[in-house]
Amino acid sequence: MSQLFVESENKLQKKASLMNKELIIQAVKESFVKLDPRIMIKNPIMFIVEIGFLITLIMCFAPNAFGKSDVELWFNIVVSFILLFTVLFGNFSEAIAEGRGKAQASSLKQSKKEISANRLLDSGIIEEVPSTQLRKGDIVIVKQGEMIPGDGEVIGGLASVDESAITGESAPVIKEAGGDFNSVTGGTRVVSDQITVRITNNPGESFLDRMISLVEGAERQKTPNEIALNTVLTSLTLIFLIVVVTLPFFTQYLGFNIEVPVLISLLVCLIPTTIGGLLSAIGIAGMDRVTQFNVLAMSGKAVEAAGDINTIILDKTGTITFGNRMASEFVLVSQADENEFIQWLAISSLKDETPEGRSIIELLKKQNKTFDESVSQNAEIIEFKAETRMSGMDLTDGRKVRKGAVDAVKEWVASQGGIVPKDLDEKTNRISKEGGTPLAVAINNQILGLIYLKDTVKPGMRERFEQLRKMGIKSVMCTGDNPLTAATIAKEAGVDEFIAECKPEDKIDVIKYEQSQGKLVAMTGDGTNDAPALAQADVGLAMNSGTTAAKEAANMIDLDSNPTKLIEVVSIGKQLLMTRGALTTFSIANDIAKYFAIIPAMFMIAIPEMDVLNIMQLESPISAILSALIFNAIIIPLLIPLAMKGVAYKPMSSNSLLKRNMFIYGFGGVIVPFIGIKLIDVAVGLII
Repeated sequence: MSQLFVESENKLQKKASLMNKELIIQAVKESFVKLDPRIMIKNPIMFIVEIGFLITLIMCFAPNAFGKSDVELWFNIVVSFILLFTVLFGNFSEAIAEGRGKAQASSLKQSKKEISANRLLDSGIIEEVPSTQLRKGDIVIVKQGEMIPGDGEVIGGLASVDESAITGESAPVIKEAGGDFNSVTGGTRVVSDQITVRITNNPGESFLDRMISLVEGAERQKTPNEIALNTVLTSLTLIFLIVVVTLPFFTQYLGFNIEVPVLISLLVCLIPTTIGGLLSAIGIAGMDRVTQFNVLAMSGKAVEAAGDINTIILDKTGTITFGNRMASEFVLVSQADENEFIQWLAISSLKDETPEGRSIIELLKKQNKTFDESVSQNAEIIEFKAETRMSGMDLTDGRKVRKGAVDAVKEWVASQGGIVPKDLDEKTNRISKEGGTPLAVAINNQILGLIYLKDTVKPGMRERFEQLRKMGIKSVMCTGDNPLTAATIAKEAGVDEFIAECKPEDKIDVIKYEQSQGKLVAMTGDGTNDAPALAQADVGLAMNSGTTAAKEAANMIDLDSNPTKLIEVVSIGKQLLMTRGALTTFSIANDIAKYFAIIPAMFMIAIPEMDVLNIMQLESPISAILSALIFNAIIIPLLIPLAMKGVAYKPMSSNSLLKRNMFIYGFGGVIVPFIGIKLIDVAVGLII
């Protein structure tokens, strides 16, 4: 199982390569496939360019197909080639973005095949099969450390099951045959003992499948910036289309005609083809930048949306906290000796390989507590059992040390003839009220003290949430824990709000409510119960340590499983928005230069007075048109480095950002085309 996981990780890392050979080859093929008008119509700008290409291509073979034409054949061929290049480049950028997302999603879905099941046959033989082959009524054996392969009920044995990925609760629960708690959920893990499970659902009917159906039914909102930009680009395209279509009527009134290839050239130069061709490249750049932070983005839109989020919803277990209960405090009971308590506390935990046991030894070392390990030599190790809810050691000198649930240890001490300390219940209740889990430690018939276990908040969380507040982002923690535990964790972590005893439906309701207020929402999580919310959120960041359902629902996967990574993702999203805004400004601004290149060229033969607008002193009407068209095409690949690198993100006011963009990219968008078109015109003039 672990090897399969490593192989899956390697596949993910391989797919993280932005421009691998397989992806480029496939993207080149897709560039031609996307010439299908049914696909191209989804991008109105490039669709119009494609129509222009088809018209000029037809005129290469039938010059008079759209009316009598005096344009030379070579001009039609050159225009067709330039328009085809423009369309293919736009398609290539889009194909790269789509190909990357599909490759990543395909790799993540392979993890479904990695869960195996030990199916018990009628003959008593146990066979290992993929969980997808299990049917209702099948019997499976699940041992310590194994994943439960499907929804079912326990018909034999008793075990502790970690359901944190499903319920959000950090503490394992006891599952036993014949009891009220005999149902188990696929995707949970057995942490002790062994159980026999009867599968109760066929494939497609499990809890996981229901979660996935919720995921597939959820819809993501378009970002306000995306909606605004689409509106602007579509409006500009329609305006220029109307202008160009009606232009021949005015020229006929003036007594001359404009050739169809010239009209097409004018239209292609005036509509915002530059930003239309660069949008996919900008998205790819954002995906590449988040990949540098070990985050896999399923689409550029997810990164863009991150730059606009107002609210972040976080799961507690495994996201804000480590997900495992860890020792945080040692509490003495009445008349117990501290040194003796520390000694037997350490002995009871030396051979305890559970996260709780290891955390006890780590805390002792951090507090510089000393103990004698030699007394545990040749001792009989008593492993934790769900039945006894205790672990410990039986020493060679007859002494017995136990550590476990308070009520279980109290019963054990009573059976040894001991007396329960008077303040034990009071201190136990205090720990429970603070949201912790108390464990008692006893030697023979004497209880020495308590261990305060709690689901520990990951380091640096408070500082990171403070950063989010400074960025204007509200944080909300959702957890299945009780309100007391949730409040304790929320206060320690520094989140703005929390929701306790939260079910999957509640998380979706919270996200929908925030979205109904016009806010964009980001969700981080790692459990199956987080999957619907991850899908509903505008930005869903799943932890790589999480479940398959969570990773499939999200549009981003954090390979480091660090929820605070969202801060970097937000910064990259803002950088992506700034880059898109800057290049949109440049794209619209450089139309000004094209006006002065192509419009005078169209009219100055019939209207000599128009020559006054030929401020660039272009060689001829033909060279002016071709120069503007060539510049319009080559500016797209020339701007790729800027689109890939991105505009540096610097926190500033909207007014300051607008002034900066207008000066650098607005003014630059006017000047650069004047220089570029003039240089191209000189070269074209030498050729023709």
